[in-house]
Amino acid sequence: MARKLFGTDGIRGTANSEPMTPETALKVAMAVGESLHNGAHKHLVVIGKDTRLSGYMLEPALTAGFITMGMDVVLVGPLPTPAIAMLTRSLRADIGVVISASHNPFGDNGIKLFGPDGYKLSDDFEAKIEAGLNKGPTRRAAPSELGRAKRLDDAGGRYIEFVKQSFPKGLRLDGLRVVVDCAHGAAYKVAPTVFWELGAEVFPIAVAPDGFNINRECGALAPENMRREVLARRADIGIALDGDADRLIVADERGVILDGDQLMALIATNLAHGERLQGGALVATIMSNLGLEHCLAAQGIGLHRTAVGDRYVVEKMRSLGCNLGGEQSGHIILSDYATTGDGLIAALQVLAAIVETGKQASEVCRVFEPVPQLLRNVRFGQGRPLETARVKRAIAAAEARLGAKGRLVIRNSGTEPVIRVMAQGGDEKLLTGVVDDICTAILAAAQSTEDVKSPVRAAE
Repeated sequence: MARKLFGTDGIRGTANSEPMTPETALKVAMAVGESLHNGAHKHLVVIGKDTRLSGYMLEPALTAGFITMGMDVVLVGPLPTPAIAMLTRSLRADIGVVISASHNPFGDNGIKLFGPDGYKLSDDFEAKIEAGLNKGPTRRAAPSELGRAKRLDDAGGRYIEFVKQSFPKGLRLDGLRVVVDCAHGAAYKVAPTVFWELGAEVFPIAVAPDGFNINRECGALAPENMRREVLARRADIGIALDGDADRLIVADERGVILDGDQLMALIATNLAHGERLQGGALVATIMSNLGLEHCLAAQGIGLHRTAVGDRYVVEKMRSLGCNLGGEQSGHIILSDYATTGDGLIAALQVLAAIVETGKQASEVCRVFEPVPQLLRNVRFGQGRPLETARVKRAIAAAEARLGAKGRLVIRNSGTEPVIRVMAQGGDEKLLTGVVDDICTAILAAAQSTEDVKSPVRAAE
């Protein structure tokens, strides 16, 4: 039976274990070359990565695979995922590759692929790659047709200028004190530079990657250090990115953490007031808070929901002609500027609103009152707990208890062996009971077939 490698965000796993081994990376690159038929020209691929130690293992393996198939390779080193999407288009490359596991710990890694238009590859193209991977290559380049690899030294500078172009002309960040948490990740050089060149006084943290510390107690999934730094520095705002800088979480000057829902509400409102919100709506996922939906409806702005994953958000945006979408986790896509989530571009839209109004972040960025929400994760090994009768009964009972006044979302993570249980509604005590019951049922179902190492944990 053919193995399924691609999840909701490319291929991901533990470094140096299948599928994140140099052998598989080599085969993936060769399968991409086998699947790519875009004219008779010499095909070009751009490869970027984050700061994980395993990037040094996977980058040369991918490079060798592409060169074997006669493709030229441009290596750009550690840069945000959206930078690779931009450079793929800018350099007229046929494929862009990001070696990153995004917000996951350093021991994980992943491979994400972009097409020549800067968008993530379609499910059909990924299926084509997987078919080639399982079958093996039918051709290799002749000795005289092997590809070449080179480094693009000014890739970071190109991306910095690209991001700055998204900031409204005539505005500056002069006088603003900005804390920037780069998660010891891919944006550790470019992010502080962007804000400093636009005039801000910048206080960078988590900008000393050592191969092991990416996302460790820092960044968008752990913004507490950023929040403390904002208060200690008396900064106007704190900006936290994740390991590959495609998501954004903000802290206002009081140290209050603001998630992607609040930031999308702010940006959507500003675009609508300027008659620049295409499609008259925001595209978000099933995880976004009901408060966001109510806030937008009160202003005549629509909300279209998708499955979790920024690729699904982008697909819906393109099909509906919308220019704004994202996730509560902080992925925010502004298609007027970028083809994928970009934490820096989103941050500049937030900062522009602060500069234009002359108000503090606490006044500008908290746009609505969230409906109480509870999210928990259940980690498991193998099996399919959600398909068991025990869990199905627990979910049905929970839905009946919540009724029409709440929302319940239970789903498998697309990037790790975790089941996420989320409930929203006005009664916090009811939410706790509902989520506890479902998590207990999932854990019992999982333990009936395996030894679960780590049970319920707080949501990341």
